[in-house]
Amino acid sequence: MADHDALNRVESALAAAGLHDRITTFDDDVPTAAVAAAQLGCPVGAIANSLVFRAGDEPVLVLASGAHRVDTVKAAAHLGVPRLSRADAEFVLAATGQRVGGCAPVGHATPLRTLVDADLAAYERVWAGAGIVHAMFWTTHDELLALTGGPSVDVGVQTD
Repeated sequence: MADHDALNRVESALAAAGLHDRITTFDDDVPTAAVAAAQLGCPVGAIANSLVFRAGDEPVLVLASGAHRVDTVKAAAHLGVPRLSRADAEFVLAATGQRVGGCAPVGHATPLRTLVDADLAAYERVWAGAGIVHAMFWTTHDELLALTGGPSVDVGVQTD
């Protein structure tokens, strides 16, 4: 029920932006960038992880390439806050109306301050969570900027 509502909110947000027929659903959960990339047949870097952090009591969203971790010091500096900490599952659900593992960049009860990983611009098509753990939608880096109002910034720590 709540998950179905989360998916509907994402679909509505995409439609309001003129982005139709973008959501793909899967038989199994795709809770990580690696699993999603394998299912979609795309590079892991083309997965836009929607990661919610805490800036004090404020939820903030970082859309990070699946190819690396978020450098929270860099992200905090871009947001103009002293530090970021990882939000727990309850905080994420309260802030977004979506569960960890399926969190989307849109469709939240209240818009979140957002950063978009500049590394996502390297991919013609980017995939992001659609509000539930077994659905994603395709978009572009530029569409993510328009959808979220967030700037494109360097937030990553490269991993091998």
